[in-house]
Amino acid sequence: MSVRDEFDAWAADGRDKGMEERHWHTAKHVLARMPVEDGDRVLDLGTGSGYALRALADTTGMARGYGLDGAPEMAHNAREYSREAEPDADLGFVVGDFGHLPFADDSLDHAVTMEAFYYSHDPHRTLREVARVLKPGGTFHCAVNYYEENVHSHEWQDTISVDMTRWDAAEYRTAFREAGLHVAAQDNVADREVDIPPAEEFPTSSWESREAMVERYREFGTLLTVGVAP
Repeated sequence: MSVRDEFDAWAADGRDKGMEERHWHTAKHVLARMPVEDGDRVLDLGTGSGYALRALADTTGMARGYGLDGAPEMAHNAREYSREAEPDADLGFVVGDFGHLPFADDSLDHAVTMEAFYYSHDPHRTLREVARVLKPGGTFHCAVNYYEENVHSHEWQDTISVDMTRWDAAEYRTAFREAGLHVAAQDNVADREVDIPPAEEFPTSSWESREAMVERYREFGTLLTVGVAP
């Protein structure tokens, strides 16, 4: 199944909102780190429900936000949600491919992707495209919870019909540099809001031990790699 078909189905049954709720615990910390200034133009790759752009519109002086998604139904839903939640924000949602961004060279101030980069058909090309469209000094905040060190995420590939890229932290840094982006930072953003029961309540239906659950949410969390265009 294609990315388009997979995520059109997700949007149709409301799972886009579910993704927003699950990812918000770490996404809000990632977005707070973005140096968005008044008048900036920001791209959200794999926008899903559009929650990242709505949050930036609500908390920054961003002039224009672009949400790109490979699934038409996702883009449609994001547009409708945003009209309701941020009617005065200048947000646009388009259907597109991560490997062919519909923006001119050096035209955007920042880009972000929350839990979507690993769905790219060609992640190296995606990084080159991001580097192309960013202005000098522009940043790319790439957040993923599906990555090699997070052993608790590996089984997710078995639950979805599209291929996913599972790099380790070093591979992300190398790929960013090869695409022409300086690596400004890389760290793990912990999820401190998921409730972790006391040890005597384990095993649960999802976790064999409390130690494994603590490792997944408090230690691994979301891997954030920040690139800067030269």
